[in-house]
Amino acid sequence: MSFDDILNTINSLIWGAPLLILLSGVGLYLTFALKGIQFCQLGRAFVYMFKPEKGQGQAGDISAFAALSTALAATIGTGNIVGVATAIHSGGPGALFWMWLIALFGMATKYAEGLLAIKFRGRDKDGFIAGGPMYYIEMGMGKKWKWLAKAFAFFGVLVALLGIGTFPQVNGITHSLESTFDVPVVFSSIILTLVVTSIVLGGVKRISKIASIVVPFMAVAYVIASVSVLIMNAEKVPDAIVLIVHAAFNPEAALGGAFGFTVMQAIQLGVARGIFSNESGLGSAPIAAAAAQTKEPVRQGLISMTGTFLDTIIVCTMTGLVIVLTGAWTGEAEGAELTNLAFNQGLESSFGAVVVTVGLAFFAFTTILGWCYYGERCFVYLTNGKTKGIKFYRLLFIALIASAPFLQLKTIWTIADIVNGLMAFPNLISLIALRKVIIEETKNYFFRLKNGELK
Repeated sequence: MSFDDILNTINSLIWGAPLLILLSGVGLYLTFALKGIQFCQLGRAFVYMFKPEKGQGQAGDISAFAALSTALAATIGTGNIVGVATAIHSGGPGALFWMWLIALFGMATKYAEGLLAIKFRGRDKDGFIAGGPMYYIEMGMGKKWKWLAKAFAFFGVLVALLGIGTFPQVNGITHSLESTFDVPVVFSSIILTLVVTSIVLGGVKRISKIASIVVPFMAVAYVIASVSVLIMNAEKVPDAIVLIVHAAFNPEAALGGAFGFTVMQAIQLGVARGIFSNESGLGSAPIAAAAAQTKEPVRQGLISMTGTFLDTIIVCTMTGLVIVLTGAWTGEAEGAELTNLAFNQGLESSFGAVVVTVGLAFFAFTTILGWCYYGERCFVYLTNGKTKGIKFYRLLFIALIASAPFLQLKTIWTIADIVNGLMAFPNLISLIALRKVIIEETKNYFFRLKNGELK
């Protein structure tokens, strides 16, 4: 049995029925328990994104918008371009439907994570805000569950070093630049490593400052390019949507049985790539949310859930629709090459590949920055708040950035899926355990809001 076969076996076990049921079950439960908060309060959530909370001076290192931008920097990455393409190539168009579904339920999950991040947070020995699942597990569930918090932090470091934070992002950037602009992989790897080094050494404030500028710009630019393709091929959009929904439940009938796709393949790949992209349930976003300058857990929870909406319902949908309506997914191309091909066909110009490559470079670059911060916070927790080892963590992170371009694409994605799944388990368990805190905090906030106690 080869190394890839071993990884695939482990991946199948982790992303089997238990995790799929846990992910969807937690999101479904919170959706009903919170009375569809992700639907009825979405407008308020977007207002809160840009409306500073009155009474500044609250605990926190960065603004609520900067915290969201840092979280979006880590989520909007190769999953939105390469991940969607990989899911559709291997699981058929129906995989996109399951990405949508897990994202809609995942918004309630992301809300709960953001709420708990503010509810249970503290400061490390250097005075910086310390929060995230490892803290709400320990502080909310009790000291006897500290082993679960340690497990989350350990898996979080692995995701940062071996999963979302390094390999898929760097590999996507360097190989996309090579195929589109003929930039040698070695050259782009060196430049990327030097730029990342100069930024990550500045900590969360420098990372959030870069993210607050780059994330909104890159997301809007990519969506505009995608909408241009959809407008140019407007007559194909309805058929593409019908195909996506039909293939989600009956791929053989929808696709003529020629591609060998199954419903389980579509579900597994749709959920796995959806979680890779929007990170709902993974427990990463609350690490950034904890640093927000706010005193209201619900407020930050609402802001946090917009990240899943923007990431999957907007950006991933753009990529998926372009790939499906152009028919590019039926060929041999995969990953970034498939998305390049789809945009080239959609725009009827090689400019499409330029759009995808530039978008991918920005998306993946900010994801690297965001995950460096996440991994650092998890590392600090594992060392009981001691920050002396941070330099070692950062140097290791930078070394892995430099080596990422030279690994196989399929191996990279399998490793990323494995560590993502392992990280999700402790976080999802804590959300179940702290469900009453989430519900009561939500009821209390909207009661005070209704009675004019909040502005």
